[in-house]
Amino acid sequence: MITAVVGILGTLFAPLLQQRMTARQRGEEALTEDRRRRFEERRAAYTAMNRASRQFHTLLKDALHRIRDDVYADEDRVRLEEARRDYRDRYAEAQMIVPERVLEASRDLNTVLAGIDAMAKRIDRGLQYDGETAADALQELKEAEPRLSAMRRIMREDLGIFD
Repeated sequence: MITAVVGILGTLFAPLLQQRMTARQRGEEALTEDRRRRFEERRAAYTAMNRASRQFHTLLKDALHRIRDDVYADEDRVRLEEARRDYRDRYAEAQMIVPERVLEASRDLNTVLAGIDAMAKRIDRGLQYDGETAADALQELKEAEPRLSAMRRIMREDLGIFD
Protein backbone atom coordinates (compact mmCIF):
# COMPACT_ATOMS: atom_id res chain seq x y z
CA MET A 1 0.00 0.00 0.00
CA ILE A 2 2.76 2.45 0.93
CA THR A 3 4.64 1.62 -2.24
CA ALA A 4 1.53 2.32 -4.31
CA VAL A 5 0.97 5.70 -2.59
CA VAL A 6 4.61 6.72 -3.09
CA GLY A 7 4.43 5.64 -6.73
CA ILE A 8 1.24 7.63 -7.32
CA LEU A 9 2.62 10.71 -5.53
CA GLY A 10 5.85 10.42 -7.50
CA THR A 11 3.88 10.26 -10.73
CA LEU A 12 1.79 13.29 -9.73
CA PHE A 13 4.68 15.44 -8.47
CA ALA A 14 7.25 14.57 -11.17
CA PRO A 15 5.87 17.13 -13.68
CA LEU A 16 5.77 19.83 -10.96
CA LEU A 17 9.34 19.09 -9.92
CA GLN A 18 10.47 19.13 -13.56
CA GLN A 19 8.66 22.45 -14.15
CA ARG A 20 10.31 23.95 -11.09
CA MET A 21 13.76 22.80 -12.17
CA THR A 22 13.19 24.19 -15.65
CA ALA A 23 12.06 27.54 -14.23
CA ARG A 24 15.15 27.71 -12.02
CA GLN A 25 17.40 26.89 -14.96
CA ARG A 26 15.73 29.57 -17.11
CA GLY A 27 16.16 32.08 -14.29
CA GLU A 28 19.87 31.28 -14.06
CA GLU A 29 20.24 31.55 -17.83
CA ALA A 30 18.47 34.92 -17.81
CA LEU A 31 20.76 36.14 -15.03
CA THR A 32 23.84 34.98 -16.94
CA GLU A 33 22.59 36.68 -20.11
CA ASP A 34 21.89 39.89 -18.19
CA ARG A 35 25.43 39.88 -16.76
CA ARG A 36 26.88 39.31 -20.21
CA ARG A 37 24.77 42.11 -21.70
CA ARG A 38 25.82 44.55 -18.96
CA PHE A 39 29.46 43.60 -19.44
CA GLU A 40 29.16 44.23 -23.19
CA GLU A 41 27.47 47.60 -22.54
CA ARG A 42 30.29 48.65 -20.19
CA ARG A 43 32.94 47.46 -22.62
CA ALA A 44 31.33 49.40 -25.49
CA ALA A 45 30.99 52.50 -23.30
CA TYR A 46 34.62 52.24 -22.20
CA THR A 47 35.83 51.80 -25.75
CA ALA A 48 33.84 54.80 -26.97
CA MET A 49 34.82 56.97 -24.02
CA ASN A 50 38.50 56.07 -24.32
CA ARG A 51 38.50 56.77 -28.07
CA ALA A 52 36.61 60.04 -27.73
CA SER A 53 38.72 61.35 -24.85
CA ARG A 54 41.97 60.52 -26.64
CA GLN A 55 40.71 62.12 -29.87
CA PHE A 56 39.63 65.26 -28.00
CA HIS A 57 43.00 65.40 -26.22
CA THR A 58 44.90 64.99 -29.51
CA LEU A 59 42.88 67.61 -31.38
CA LEU A 60 43.14 70.00 -28.43
CA LYS A 61 46.92 69.60 -28.46
CA ASP A 62 46.98 70.14 -32.24
CA ALA A 63 44.80 73.24 -31.88
CA LEU A 64 47.10 74.73 -29.26
CA HIS A 65 50.14 74.14 -31.47
CA ARG A 66 48.35 75.76 -34.40
CA ILE A 67 47.17 78.69 -32.23
CA ARG A 68 50.73 79.14 -30.96
CA ASP A 69 52.04 79.09 -34.55
CA ASP A 70 49.25 81.45 -35.67
CA VAL A 71 47.93 79.02 -38.31
CA TYR A 72 44.70 77.95 -36.59
CA ALA A 73 41.91 77.82 -39.20
CA ASP A 74 38.14 77.40 -39.27
CA GLU A 75 38.36 73.72 -40.24
CA ASP A 76 40.56 73.14 -37.15
CA ARG A 77 37.92 74.80 -34.99
CA VAL A 78 35.18 72.64 -36.51
CA ARG A 79 37.15 69.41 -36.00
CA LEU A 80 37.93 70.30 -32.38
CA GLU A 81 34.31 71.20 -31.67
CA GLU A 82 33.10 67.93 -33.21
CA ALA A 83 35.59 66.00 -31.08
CA ARG A 84 34.50 67.90 -27.96
CA ARG A 85 30.84 67.13 -28.63
CA ASP A 86 31.57 63.46 -29.28
CA TYR A 87 33.58 63.30 -26.06
CA ARG A 88 30.74 64.99 -24.16
CA ASP A 89 28.20 62.53 -25.57
CA ARG A 90 30.32 59.45 -24.75
CA TYR A 91 30.92 60.81 -21.26
CA ALA A 92 27.17 61.35 -20.73
CA GLU A 93 26.34 57.86 -21.99
CA ALA A 94 28.93 56.28 -19.73
CA GLN A 95 27.56 58.08 -16.68
CA MET A 96 24.47 55.89 -16.87
CA ILE A 97 26.20 52.50 -16.82
CA VAL A 98 29.73 52.64 -15.41
CA PRO A 99 30.82 52.25 -11.79
CA GLU A 100 31.61 55.28 -9.64
CA ARG A 101 35.39 54.74 -9.63
CA VAL A 102 35.43 54.95 -13.43
CA LEU A 103 33.33 58.11 -13.25
CA GLU A 104 35.78 59.63 -10.77
CA ALA A 105 38.67 58.99 -13.13
CA SER A 106 36.74 60.40 -16.08
CA ARG A 107 35.74 63.48 -14.05
CA ASP A 108 39.40 64.12 -13.21
CA LEU A 109 40.26 63.95 -16.89
CA ASN A 110 37.22 66.00 -17.90
CA THR A 111 38.21 68.80 -15.53
CA VAL A 112 41.59 69.19 -17.24
CA LEU A 113 40.30 68.84 -20.80
CA ALA A 114 37.39 71.24 -20.29
CA GLY A 115 39.66 73.82 -18.65
CA ILE A 116 42.20 73.66 -21.47
CA ASP A 117 39.45 73.77 -24.09
CA ALA A 118 38.04 76.93 -22.50
CA MET A 119 41.54 78.44 -22.34
CA ALA A 120 42.18 77.59 -26.01
CA LYS A 121 38.93 79.25 -27.03
CA ARG A 122 39.77 82.39 -25.06
CA ILE A 123 43.26 82.57 -26.58
CA ASP A 124 41.85 81.96 -30.08
CA ARG A 125 39.36 84.82 -29.62
CA GLY A 126 41.97 87.15 -28.15
CA LEU A 127 40.17 87.17 -24.79
CA GLN A 128 42.80 85.29 -22.78
CA TYR A 129 43.36 86.03 -19.13
CA ASP A 130 46.60 87.70 -18.08
CA GLY A 131 49.46 85.33 -18.69
CA GLU A 132 47.46 82.76 -20.66
CA THR A 133 49.33 81.56 -23.72
CA ALA A 134 49.07 78.56 -26.00
CA ALA A 135 52.47 77.38 -24.76
CA ASP A 136 51.24 77.50 -21.15
CA ALA A 137 48.06 75.68 -22.13
CA LEU A 138 50.15 72.95 -23.80
CA GLN A 139 52.10 72.54 -20.55
CA GLU A 140 48.86 72.28 -18.58
CA LEU A 141 47.48 69.79 -21.09
CA LYS A 142 50.29 67.41 -20.11
CA GLU A 143 48.35 66.94 -16.83
CA ALA A 144 45.72 65.10 -18.85
CA GLU A 145 48.08 62.37 -20.07
CA PRO A 146 48.48 60.49 -16.76
CA ARG A 147 44.75 60.92 -16.19
CA LEU A 148 44.00 59.36 -19.57
CA SER A 149 46.22 56.42 -18.62
CA ALA A 150 44.64 56.11 -15.17
CA MET A 151 41.13 56.13 -16.61
CA ARG A 152 42.06 53.47 -19.17
CA ARG A 153 43.69 51.30 -16.47
CA ILE A 154 40.61 51.54 -14.22
CA MET A 155 38.29 50.67 -17.10
CA ARG A 156 40.43 47.67 -18.05
CA GLU A 157 40.51 46.47 -14.45
CA ASP A 158 36.73 46.74 -14.26
CA LEU A 159 36.56 44.51 -17.34
CA GLY A 160 38.85 42.00 -15.66
CA ILE A 161 41.98 42.82 -17.65
CA PHE A 162 45.08 43.03 -15.47
CA ASP A 163 48.61 43.52 -16.80
